[in-house]
Amino acid sequence: MNDYKDYIFTAAQRFLKYVKYDTQSDDKSETIPSTANQKVLLEELMKELKDMGIESQMDESGHIYAMIKSNTPKKIPTIGFLAHVDTSNAAPGANINPIIHKNYQGGNIVLPKDNVIIPFKDTRLKDMIGHDIITTDGSTLLGADDKAGIAAIMDAANYFKKNPQVKHGNIAIAFTIDEEIGKGIDSFDPKKFGADYAYTIDGDDGRGTLSDETFSADFITVKIYGIATHPGDAYKKMINSIRLGAEFMEKFPKDKLCPEATKDREGFIHLSSIKGTEECTEIEILLRDFDESKFKQYESIIKSYVEEIVQKYPGSEYKIESQQQYRNMKKVVDKNPQVMEYAFEAIKRTGLEPKVIPCRGGTDGSNLSFRGIPTPNIYAAENSIHSRKEFLSVQELETTTKTIIELVKVWEEKS
Repeated sequence: MNDYKDYIFTAAQRFLKYVKYDTQSDDKSETIPSTANQKVLLEELMKELKDMGIESQMDESGHIYAMIKSNTPKKIPTIGFLAHVDTSNAAPGANINPIIHKNYQGGNIVLPKDNVIIPFKDTRLKDMIGHDIITTDGSTLLGADDKAGIAAIMDAANYFKKNPQVKHGNIAIAFTIDEEIGKGIDSFDPKKFGADYAYTIDGDDGRGTLSDETFSADFITVKIYGIATHPGDAYKKMINSIRLGAEFMEKFPKDKLCPEATKDREGFIHLSSIKGTEECTEIEILLRDFDESKFKQYESIIKSYVEEIVQKYPGSEYKIESQQQYRNMKKVVDKNPQVMEYAFEAIKRTGLEPKVIPCRGGTDGSNLSFRGIPTPNIYAAENSIHSRKEFLSVQELETTTKTIIELVKVWEEKS
């Protein structure tokens, strides 16, 4: 393992600062970014990059692009690191009150607000004895997804600026918007980023893990149309689309093909939202699978269920809309094996054994890979993300920072 005794890691302090910013994205917004609060943190990151002496720019969408220039005459590919500033809206994300549990010695962690319990048995806490654990007070999420990634990248950048004797090629840095709602990377400019290969620092599968593939994803909207009348004069006239929507949703099995009944490489059909009136009910559905060819099967299931409903209620109608979101990046990453090989070496240098785990979700790297920059995902000390039970180990965050540093060194050595 490399010796960092002359460098004081500040990733945890940076993280505690960043989580104070409310940066939840909004999937119903039409603005870019979807929430103005994201730009407040982005402006702070721009200031910190400037203070470090790192060239940076922010585009009109809010994405930050920065570059630490090479300090060696060797021809080395430009290696990039990305993290997103927005946080999930699955749980409250404003007024975050982080709590540090120093020298954790095991057992459940009980958070003071609403008696929220982070269980020892069913989480990675059992691997964190002696660590300093950061949680919230239980009233909000923590925002480690992906402010842990931001903190690790910023601290690694600080390391290279403080240690000019460490040789490296160009290091590209990007902080993106609206990743949680799958929209941010659409306005991202790969040319401004300038990386030949990149890594998202956004993994939640534990230290030493990385992902060379993600789900493929489609978004389905089913609209069921009924017949609205005044309820006092509805006898044998009204067809209440809300009832039809409820019947449609009940057709989906609860023991298979849904998120709560699938794991590992299994895909799912996720009923994510329903809203409506007597006249029209709209159901939003997420399709996820590592094998995108299965989407035809999933769409056939959805169509057969809704057709059964409208046939049962003559006069009702339906409409199905489909939108592609992102695709499994593995086919791109596999054509560039050094991207994973060098990541393996970097993780080993931190004293860990690398483990490849498919990402049961998407990252900015999913779309970026198909736009010409192979971008696997590396762990970011995130745990129980998108919930009030979210937690992070200070020591694991430091290891993530070291992984970034070692990865840059490996690319320099191998070039």
